[in-house]
Amino acid sequence: MIDLDYLAFLENILTENRKANFLKVLENRTKHFTVAVEDVYQMHNTSAVMRSCEVFGIQELNVIEQRFGKRIDKEIALGAQKWVDINRFDSVSGCLSDLKSKGYQIIATTPHEKDCMLEDFDITKPSALFFGTEKEGLSQEIMNNADGFLKIPMVGFTESLNISVSAAIIIQSLTNRLRRSDVNWKLSEEEILVKRLLWAKNSIKDIKRIEERYYQDNPRD
Repeated sequence: MIDLDYLAFLENILTENRKANFLKVLENRTKHFTVAVEDVYQMHNTSAVMRSCEVFGIQELNVIEQRFGKRIDKEIALGAQKWVDINRFDSVSGCLSDLKSKGYQIIATTPHEKDCMLEDFDITKPSALFFGTEKEGLSQEIMNNADGFLKIPMVGFTESLNISVSAAIIIQSLTNRLRRSDVNWKLSEEEILVKRLLWAKNSIKDIKRIEERYYQDNPRD
C-alpha cells in the first residue's frame, strides 16, 4: 500500500509544474506493451531503446544480460532511467517465464517472410516486443518460444535496421495506434500512485535525509 501522507509530503516539495507534468505523462503511460532487448553488446543501443520507451510511453524495459553485463549509458538515456522501470534478467528463460506469467504474448521482431507486418499487428493483446542485435538477431530460444513475429515494411536493399532505430519505429507506431483504440491500455490508479511516489523521490535531492526526517516525525505503527 502507498503511504498517501508521505506522497503528499514529498509532492509538497515539488513545484506545481513538476507535479502537473507527472500527471500528464502518467496519463499516457502503458504496460499493455513492454519491450525486451537480448544481449545487446553495444551499451548505447540499449540506452537508446530505453529512451524510445520513455518518449513513447512504454513504462517497462526488460534487459537480458546473459552474455554481456552492461550498465545503462546515462548520456544516451538522457535521464530516461529515472522514469522507465528496468527489469534485468541473466537468462532468456527467466525473462520469458516472467513475462508469460504476467499475461504477455511473446512477439519476436525479425525480417522473416512469414512475419506480420507492422501495420497489421493486433494491438488488442498485451505483448512483449523482443529485439535482438542487427548482426545476430534474436536467439533461437526466443524464436522457438515466440507467439508471433513482427517486421517493419522495407522497400530498399538493406534487410535490417539498427536495434535502436527499429525499436523506435515499432514502439511509436504501436503506441500511437493504441492510444486511438478502445483498448484498456492505461496504468491502474494504484500503478499511477506507485509511479508518483517513485518519481517524486527521484526528483528530490538528498531524499534519504528527507525521508529519515519524515519518519522520525511520523513514526510507523
